[in-house]
Amino acid sequence: MYTAKESRYEKMVYNQCGESGLKLSAISLGLWQNFGFKDSFDQMEEMCHTAFDLGITHFDLANNYGHPYNGSAEENFGKILDHGMREYRDELCISTKAGYEMWPGPYGDRNGSRKYLTASLDQSLKRMKLEYVDVFYHHVFDPNTPLEETALALDNAVRQGKALYVGISNYNSQQTSDILTIFRELRTPFVLNQPSYSILNRWIERDKLKDFAAQEGIGLAVFSPLYQGLLSDRYLSGIPADSRIGKGSSWIKNDLTEEMLVKLNQLNGIAGSRGQKLSQMALSWVLRDGKVTTVLVGASSSLQIKENVEAVNKLIFTDEELNAIEEIIK
Repeated sequence: MYTAKESRYEKMVYNQCGESGLKLSAISLGLWQNFGFKDSFDQMEEMCHTAFDLGITHFDLANNYGHPYNGSAEENFGKILDHGMREYRDELCISTKAGYEMWPGPYGDRNGSRKYLTASLDQSLKRMKLEYVDVFYHHVFDPNTPLEETALALDNAVRQGKALYVGISNYNSQQTSDILTIFRELRTPFVLNQPSYSILNRWIERDKLKDFAAQEGIGLAVFSPLYQGLLSDRYLSGIPADSRIGKGSSWIKNDLTEEMLVKLNQLNGIAGSRGQKLSQMALSWVLRDGKVTTVLVGASSSLQIKENVEAVNKLIFTDEELNAIEEIIK
């Protein structure tokens, strides 16, 4: 039976989630990849234990995680909780999402209806054997459902005691502003937007979402901070056969050009001068200015989690380092 390390809170950084009272570990564990039906349960359990032992308190899931079987990541996480982690439930921040295709028919298709969101959350709670999740997100903006309906469904989850806070994911700044207005009228505890963001993916800067969230007191939980692994040392010399791109499971394979390889190696040089691996610097860069609450990291081993957590030790960049990074990626 698992027993958490007593030293788990000694080194991790915990950031205030917008203007709420909720704090999240600066590094969070995302269960999108490697927690599915066909993955090693022993390995996924070891990764969760390692994460918590290192002070990671935020575990991020979604109804459709666990390829090729939707829901299997939540089922596996429920089993991991049963094996000793459930004892620490009040020390964990568990989030899940609904919005993408989940089950056959119009009520489980990609949408933001009250029907879908309510049913999906009930299913998620059952799979994880939880009375509530800490954060329930709408996973992707739905232009075919009135935004008020989506907001009311999320608000209702809180009023029913099935979620403590709500969030949105993959919403741009205007969509975020629109739903924020509704949430404020409802007095819904809306605390997070979960967008993609990395050194190589700057859309939340161009869209002004990053600044808007900071101004309005909304936390940002960033996914793909390593740009699907490109911002690690795995691709500095090409494509390993056992990598996501090598297995044909990543959408960024066309980005790995000769020009990109040059940029990655230049970025790796800056990381080395900072005493970091490229992946660690990429995570530190996302967290550098305090506008991002937490970065969601995926992992295929406990070693990767241990390496990623080290990023919180070097969050300060010199102007020269920041300028050099901008010059490389422009």
